[in-house]
Amino acid sequence: MKDKKAFNYLPRWGVLLIDVLLCTIAFWLSVWIGSAIFDYNQSHDGAWPIESQYGLVLGVQIIFFIIFHTYAGMLRYSTFVDTLKSLLSNLSTGFVLVLFNLLMQRLTGYHPILNTVLVIYVPISFVLLFCLRVGVKTIYETLQQTQSSPKVVIYGTQTAGLAIAKMLRSAGNTPYRPIAFISTEDQRYGYEIAGLPVRPINDRLFAWMEKANIHHVIVSPLKMREINPAKDLQIFIDHNIRILTTPYFTQFDNIEDVDIQRIGRIDSIRIEDLLERPKIEINTDNVQQILQDKVVLISGAAGSIGSELVRQVQHYAPRAIVLVDIAESPLHDLSLDLQQQYPNTRFIPIIADVRNRDRIESIFNETRPDVVYHAAAYKHVPLMENYPGEAIQANVLGTKNMADIAVKYKVERFVMISTDKAVNPTNIMGASKRIAEIYVQSLFRKLQIEDSNCTKFITTRFGNVLGSNGSVIPYFQKQIAAGGPVTVTHPNIIRYFMTIPEACCLVMEASTLGNGGEIFIFDMGQPVKILDLARNMIRLAGYAPEKDIPIVFTGLRPGEKLYEELLNQKETTLPTDNKKIMIARVREFDFDVVSKQIDILIETSYTDKPFTIVKQMKQLVPEYISNNSIYEQLDIR
Repeated sequence: MKDKKAFNYLPRWGVLLIDVLLCTIAFWLSVWIGSAIFDYNQSHDGAWPIESQYGLVLGVQIIFFIIFHTYAGMLRYSTFVDTLKSLLSNLSTGFVLVLFNLLMQRLTGYHPILNTVLVIYVPISFVLLFCLRVGVKTIYETLQQTQSSPKVVIYGTQTAGLAIAKMLRSAGNTPYRPIAFISTEDQRYGYEIAGLPVRPINDRLFAWMEKANIHHVIVSPLKMREINPAKDLQIFIDHNIRILTTPYFTQFDNIEDVDIQRIGRIDSIRIEDLLERPKIEINTDNVQQILQDKVVLISGAAGSIGSELVRQVQHYAPRAIVLVDIAESPLHDLSLDLQQQYPNTRFIPIIADVRNRDRIESIFNETRPDVVYHAAAYKHVPLMENYPGEAIQANVLGTKNMADIAVKYKVERFVMISTDKAVNPTNIMGASKRIAEIYVQSLFRKLQIEDSNCTKFITTRFGNVLGSNGSVIPYFQKQIAAGGPVTVTHPNIIRYFMTIPEACCLVMEASTLGNGGEIFIFDMGQPVKILDLARNMIRLAGYAPEKDIPIVFTGLRPGEKLYEELLNQKETTLPTDNKKIMIARVREFDFDVVSKQIDILIETSYTDKPFTIVKQMKQLVPEYISNNSIYEQLDIR
């Protein structure tokens, strides 16, 4: 293996030897051409013997080869810089030899090297060196991109697109063969860029691509930032064209930043990039004001939302971030990752269960947090339908413990992460989160009457989060990778989606907007039909829905809705300074009444009486109507 690898490239001394050979050829060609043009005898009057001239020219040339390291680069990856080094070495050789001639003529009355030879040698030697590098590179690229390599068109004709084309032609680990550029800029049609034609995006393009057996398009990094992927790339998906891009397009701020090394490998585009998600902007100054030099405690810190909150919070220079989670391995992994990425931030990882009141109180007593983000919860709808007691203990008791202790230790702000499933809940998970909302809201209203400077309780609601643990996208990806089928519960089911960073940004801004007792809801954008999502994911993987990968409808799961809501019919919204965040106007509850009901519910949750537990939940949340569940019988009046 080692010997084979050694012949994968020419060693430096080999490149130098070939360059010397080419310069030798150039010298003798120069002598031949010079003797054919000029009078040989007169031209040689007083000059050194031709062999001595050759030795001097070659010796000086080798010195400048070494000075400029012309032999250092691999021939097959030759660049403009390599060409420039060769040119400089040749010009320097010619310049030094001309100076030597002038000096010797002044001292001896004659020049040792024929001027005609020097004038001819310099351009000929450079042309030969240049042709060597271009020739080797061209041959290598041709061999690398065989006719069997998948053809590809490149969307984007600026520097990033050119860099991708260059990479595909030169790098051996990228099997795609660029055929053309495609563009929406009319003035570029009919031209060639880097030897590739530029074609417009229209129906004729896709007919041509089908005829030419082209099934891939690479979107350049900067083009991804210029277009709306959700709209502008759907046409490729509809024509079963696989969309590729580089994984690092979000890192490019300027065209000048783009180079081959930074572009790296070619990957399939993420489905998240094709969901229409307008850019979210928050008031970072307000967030900075409440988080800087504060101790921030995050429950459920190792989860999808919790871990992203940790990463975003650390940007605002908190005094410390307390990471509370019951999951040992994820918390350990998160801690190691955070310490490596943010060595200047103090992280305090703590294994604890929010259901254990004494344990949570000891953590508050030790760390004295100023701000709490409560993200710990059970969230999987079908699973919680089978374990209502566990849902109550984690989502209701856990929240109650955290809230009560936050009040005791005078926490400034308490932010509860809720869900759109708490609105008109049809399942145990959603109803348990709604009960938790009711508790913290009514608690705040009671506290506010007694002390206006009490802990501010703020609740945030949002829908499904892309890429979170157990979300539909990684589930579909696994099914597609296994060859299908892709399972969808119902052909008409729709969901709101938001990326994890987007959700956490809005959570942090909502925490600055609240005066206490509010439920903030987020603008989730347009809902997505899950069936369309599945079809697009199959197409992005390079397959045809129904033909290559079947889609199977399995029926709604227990407690599952066809669509989610952010408000119930009795609620309205109020605007905030951020158009993406609204305040839900919800019913008010008497704390003394609901706290007694919740205490009874928690006590019941420890019994093996699921119907009794659910019945008490429905008494607390009258709008909780079970759907596709064994508990539907409790709703019969």
